[in-house]
Amino acid sequence: MRIVECVPNFSEGRRKEVIDKIVEPFRNGKGFSLLDHRADENHNRLVVSLAGDPEAIMDALMTSAGVAFSLIDMNAHTGAHPRVGALDVVPFTPLRGVTMEECVDIAREFGKRLNEKYEVPVYFYEEAATRPERKNLENVRKGQYEGLKKAINEPERLPDVGQARLHPTAGATGVGARKFLVAFNVNLGTTRIEVAKGIAKSIRFSGGGLAHVKAIGLALEDKGMVQVSVNIVDHEKDPLYRVL
Repeated sequence: MRIVECVPNFSEGRRKEVIDKIVEPFRNGKGFSLLDHRADENHNRLVVSLAGDPEAIMDALMTSAGVAFSLIDMNAHTGAHPRVGALDVVPFTPLRGVTMEECVDIAREFGKRLNEKYEVPVYFYEEAATRPERKNLENVRKGQYEGLKKAINEPERLPDVGQARLHPTAGATGVGARKFLVAFNVNLGTTRIEVAKGIAKSIRFSGGGLAHVKAIGLALEDKGMVQVSVNIVDHEKDPLYRVL
């Protein structure tokens, strides 16, 4: 049996009725399991965890994506977390009976299906990247939705699948294949965003820190604090204790 993990991220974390409709296609699905789903109001983001047969997951994802695209307008979206689309990213991870190379094929197949049905431009990232610079998701999301809307016609920003224009309300989607990701947030008892950004810069690879760590500093204005959001893209090479 082939089993993959898929962790789609949607740009909605505040409207419960919308969150419920996005998650509904994953409930009681055949051939896969809904492991978890969590919404964050400050990030305005919904993270869903799925595991099971790749085809079954892709079918459910296509339905859920249609719901998200009909209910999320990126032109009105605000939130602390970087994003380029209503269905922002869709990473696939091999679990059992699937190689990373096969996960790359799964990611690219899903990206093609998504574009064919919904005309949302798709960017492949991490192991599924078609360009070296797109292995890093930050390069795909550079400028976020607003920046990509202006720059999508530039040669280095052209999508891997679809025409060089964002969907008018759903934006773009990043689809990738990767190892397990360890993600966590640290809230700081201060409103000084420079403190969070300084810590993030000191631990991430692009700032001279650990090779397999990504981190950003975010302001949580309604909570009166700031946050360091951290991703460990290879926890075997940079374990959690080293990052902390």
